[in-house]
Amino acid sequence: MTGIYHPDDRHASRQPGWKAYQERLKQRQRPPAPNRKKIQRNRPDLKFTGLLKITGLLIVLLVLVGGLFLYPKGGAEVPPAETPPAAASPKLAARIQKSDLRILLGQNHLTNVTQQPVQVVFDGHPYKVRTSLDMGLQQYLLDNLDRVNSRYIGIVAMQPQTGRLITMVGFDKQNPAHDPCVCADYPAASLFKIVTAAAAVEKKGYTAGTNLKFNGYKHTLYKRQLTDTTNRYTISTTLEDAFAQSINPVFGKIGALYIDPAALKAVGDALGFNREMNFDLPWPVSHLEIDDDTYHRAEIASGFNRETTLSPLHGAVIVATMINGGKPVEPTLVDQIVDDRGNSIYRGAPHVLPPAVSAGTATQLQRMMEATITSGTGRRAFRGHGKSAVLSRLTLGGKTGSISNQANDTRFDWFAGFATEKNGSEKLAIAVMVGHGEYIGTRAGHYARMAFEYYFKEYFAQKEPVGGASNS
Repeated sequence: MTGIYHPDDRHASRQPGWKAYQERLKQRQRPPAPNRKKIQRNRPDLKFTGLLKITGLLIVLLVLVGGLFLYPKGGAEVPPAETPPAAASPKLAARIQKSDLRILLGQNHLTNVTQQPVQVVFDGHPYKVRTSLDMGLQQYLLDNLDRVNSRYIGIVAMQPQTGRLITMVGFDKQNPAHDPCVCADYPAASLFKIVTAAAAVEKKGYTAGTNLKFNGYKHTLYKRQLTDTTNRYTISTTLEDAFAQSINPVFGKIGALYIDPAALKAVGDALGFNREMNFDLPWPVSHLEIDDDTYHRAEIASGFNRETTLSPLHGAVIVATMINGGKPVEPTLVDQIVDDRGNSIYRGAPHVLPPAVSAGTATQLQRMMEATITSGTGRRAFRGHGKSAVLSRLTLGGKTGSISNQANDTRFDWFAGFATEKNGSEKLAIAVMVGHGEYIGTRAGHYARMAFEYYFKEYFAQKEPVGGASNS
């Protein structure tokens, strides 16, 4: 990636020959200038090739004689005829690849950036990094983080079509240098129901309207709830309602009884679990493991476990996949890098991956996520969105999730969702993770709403001229 030019290696073998030639040169006499002119006048029939030879010889003589004046006898040692350039400063190649960014950026996570460009020093040389982040949105979210009641906060929003990250805001009360946006140690909780629902549609032919049944409470998961027994206490629902209201027994039964564990894991892997994804910064792998134990499969499918882990960045990629008709897109953070000479050595470009699920499956998931906002667990965070000047112009969808850690001193709170322009093409996918402390502070869904409102308010203002369409 870098290279250092060593001038001493190039001409080391020429020094003895050069000194011998210099001694011979001192014994030669330079003919007077008039004689040289006379020779030229007295040979008008000199052929063109002869003129070239004489001209070349004269040039060599002038260079050599000039050396006598520059380095007279007893003076400094004459350098080689071809003086090599000074050692080139270490620098990157003229162009670098996306895979090189992790080396260049090093420990510069670029989360919480509020100014452009960002200066990064690599191998002693400065580089200007221009990110895809929205500086206004970055500052707005940073100004409104609940640092009192939160142990961790990770907010990642991206354009699903291109993978360009619009915001990366993180907070870790105990370790300010830690980056929660890319950390994959957080329990996925009910966000994993996105994967289970996608597997049910993709592998079993379910739709949002498929009828399902359960017994007991919605948010518990007991072994007695994992049976196909139907009685007077049995409740009927649809996959859409079960998703929107995050009904654990329904998804537990899907994982334990209705879908092959290999099929569930295959969809999870296709959506980015257990594999590295190309990104500009180091990005740990999200973890998913499914075994043959029936109750364990129910826990995994419903998100009722702490072993399945996820990062906010990965959560945003999963949402973007559904918005893209089942095609994941590699997230990108760096738009351009310029070296200390003003040369552009890198430009980001979108990279859409092969489909993880079918377009039909993605459409069904979008419908379920919209129901989460209108009638499910996301309704409270987006209350009154139909009357909002900004949110009323958007189609909103999402999935919530919550679970406590093993020590029961942190409550993980998730929201992953999207906002798409009803009368336009602008879209935004987001994932928010909040680790609440002793008290529940600002919730993940509220941060998502804040991000949607700020981003699209600015977007609509730029899109429409003054005096144009109203925000109704």
